[in-house]
Amino acid sequence: MKLYKKEGNIIQILSFPNETAEKGDYLLIEDTEANKALIAQVIDVQFASIPGVLEELLRSLPDGGEIVQGEDFDPLEIAPHIAYIQDASLLICKIRASVENENLSPSSSWLPSRSQSTIKKLSIPTLLKLAGVNGNLPIVLGSTKDASLLTVDASYLDGRLNIITGKKETGKSHLSKLLMSNMVGYKATVVVFDLNGEYVSLGMTADGKRNANYDKIHVLTPSQNFKVALKQLNLHVLLGILIHALHLPGTSAREFRRIWQSLKERNSLTLSELGDTISSWHCNQHVRDALLSRFHALVNSGFFTDNTGEALALEESLFKAKEQGGAVILNLRNTSSIDRQIVVEYMLGKLVELLTSWKLKAVFLFAEEAHLYLRETYWDDIVTRMRHFGIFTTFITNQPDTIRENIYRQADNIFLFSFTNEHDLDVVSRAARVDAETVRSIARDLPPHHCLVLGKVVKDFPMVAKVKALDIKTMGETRLFFKDATQRLS
Repeated sequence: MKLYKKEGNIIQILSFPNETAEKGDYLLIEDTEANKALIAQVIDVQFASIPGVLEELLRSLPDGGEIVQGEDFDPLEIAPHIAYIQDASLLICKIRASVENENLSPSSSWLPSRSQSTIKKLSIPTLLKLAGVNGNLPIVLGSTKDASLLTVDASYLDGRLNIITGKKETGKSHLSKLLMSNMVGYKATVVVFDLNGEYVSLGMTADGKRNANYDKIHVLTPSQNFKVALKQLNLHVLLGILIHALHLPGTSAREFRRIWQSLKERNSLTLSELGDTISSWHCNQHVRDALLSRFHALVNSGFFTDNTGEALALEESLFKAKEQGGAVILNLRNTSSIDRQIVVEYMLGKLVELLTSWKLKAVFLFAEEAHLYLRETYWDDIVTRMRHFGIFTTFITNQPDTIRENIYRQADNIFLFSFTNEHDLDVVSRAARVDAETVRSIARDLPPHHCLVLGKVVKDFPMVAKVKALDIKTMGETRLFFKDATQRLS
């Protein structure tokens, strides 16, 4: 390989047929005279545009050039050399860092020597060692193209905002389960908003046996083993549900506050008392109707109860997860849209309450398709205010345009699976820690279950890995009509 051209942080390298380099590979460009080196990543591979190659290709066509009877005549034996030149390729590379005395620097201002520089492939383990990804709390994401393992440090997910995105059936939920299982293994407290019931069997192996995390997985299903008693609710949490999930107007919210305080003074905070008090409350008829409609929505959700014995599931599960590490799976599979928003609003309010009082140290929140249950104004709240309280969020979605642009700009880590839609690639490329050329070039060609890892977890060195298999009972597979028939025919 030979240096050809450098423009800004793009460097072009001439590669010959006996040298193999693909998108995503890292190269080390060493200048022995300067005792420096550049680390560059291949983001595209093109044919080398060499003067005369087009002419030679046209001559070699069956109907091109002069018609000669008999065998080809090549007295100087230059045909192999021409073919060698024709197959030469141009590697378009992005400079990621420079190396001097084994220290990395983001600067790429110096120019290596064309004649004295040597270029060779840089293995992922060597690059990780140079970058200082030491893996004190290792998470093996999968294997790279050079058959090495991509191992990251769980501490680089701590206090971070993460996004896992890609088109359908590329392995997003699989990666999130891998991250969660490892976080639980390191005694972290994890909460999952499980929209499709995909995470309820994290404690089971593929053949239905209990795994090491079985006792650490706590599945809560609203209106079944997860209910809330009014006596245990703080007023601000319930007001948050009424205002944000049920869209109660401000005037009605003020009347509800008075009703709540009246019931609390009489020690009569029950569903029946609340309903009776609203019905007989002296206020505007429209306000009363608004309060009654919201009250019936709360009752019909089945999420609220007067039995305090039924209402201990959340605290018990969270405190167990806090002591030994664990995941609280909020199973929202059979929950209606409005009830889903009620439950999520309660969960977020309760988590903030527990974190503020230091009953919990921190929570890693995994939110599947969050746009389906989080109100628009909550995005900034979750990644800014709640981040300071200790809620560290990972969004998982196959619709990247549902996540607001300012969220991408605050993302610390992005795990990107394949996208072929240009609009989706443009949305992801707006992230602050990503360069658009890398995303558009590499992500488009990723095979299923291969992930482009970007951000602090890899010290801003984009890396591609095939996500490793998990011995976990799968619950998120698409139900197929012809599956059994196909098996019988085969």
